Amino acid sequence: MFNPNLVVKNLSQQPQINAVISLVARILMAYIFIVAGWGKITAYTATAGYMESMGVPAGLLPITILVELGGGLALLFGFQARFAALGLTVFSLITAFLFHGGAEDGINFMKNLAMSGGLLFLMLHGAGKFSFDHWIEKSK
Repeated sequence: MFNPNLVVKNLSQQPQINAVISLVARILMAYIFIVAGWGKITAYTATAGYMESMGVPAGLLPITILVELGGGLALLFGFQARFAALGLTVFSLITAFLFHGGAEDGINFMKNLAMSGGLLFLMLHGAGKFSFDHWIEKSK
């Protein structure tokens, strides 16, 4: 009997395919954080005002930018990816409840939860073969 789940499993267990899928997954996860972090730099004053309107001190904006842009770049390059994924998970959950907890913003709340799930998976399984983490661990 044909089982599509086994076909996907067998394909994804091929080392090169696994490496490419891990790279693509990291790129997709990193993209939103890099764009969001850069957007906060280019609209610094407006972002600070928005944060304050939500009851969050604007003084936390530099840390927010560091977490989003720095964490996104760490995911992209696969550098300390497990740590970055854990940090971005915590950040995504906090921002889900602080900024997207209302009924009018339910889709963004759910997106943050979904991103947290993907980030936890990345934390568990690591960055994959095409990453600085792999290169560093291999050279030891």
